[in-house]
Amino acid sequence: MRYAATAFDLDGTLCRHRQAIEPVFDGAFADAGVERFADPGDLWPELGDITDYDTETEQLADAFAGLAAKRGRDLDARALAEAFVARLDWSDVSLLPGATAALDAARANGPVGLMTNGPAPRQSTKLDALGLLDAFDAIVYAGDMNRRKPHPDPFERVVAGLSTPAEATLYVGDSLEHDVRGARGAGLPVAWVNPDGASPGEHAPTHDLRSVGDLGGVY
Repeated sequence: MRYAATAFDLDGTLCRHRQAIEPVFDGAFADAGVERFADPGDLWPELGDITDYDTETEQLADAFAGLAAKRGRDLDARALAEAFVARLDWSDVSLLPGATAALDAARANGPVGLMTNGPAPRQSTKLDALGLLDAFDAIVYAGDMNRRKPHPDPFERVVAGLSTPAEATLYVGDSLEHDVRGARGAGLPVAWVNPDGASPGEHAPTHDLRSVGDLGGVY
């Protein structure tokens, strides 16, 4: 066999969050008692890398604070972020096209793992909604670790859970920074899910897939 095992990223690789964000955004401002002064599209550019924060709430609070400062608004950014997170429904997810085929191909090849940067409460809710809680031989919730992707620690943990050598464990993910750079830095080959056909730039994925459903062709 070309690879002894396969480990997957979750968000953007196997599934997507379907919940409409506009009602969440509008409701969060109302819940926090703040007059809405921005749209979701204004917030996203303010978000720092999640790996720079201990929690998603802290990431959002920093982004709301930055946006408020630009708009000359005085607010409790932490309260607004908490209201936003409270309205998120992590069970409102669906498998991406090709995800089932990819999981089937990986299972036919050998042991299958999951390693995601999200914390266990959020990501296990998604897995349960998708019917995937029992689909993996090893699961690593890097969001609960001291270091997340692209640091080698979570990659090393999932490899240990699969009991396979790093160089024989294929990692599958959609992020150049977190998945491709992280996997290569930890000594894993990596299949990059790249539906737009973007250039990997300085990164060097082992495989470049237009769909996660193309994974069967790499074994």
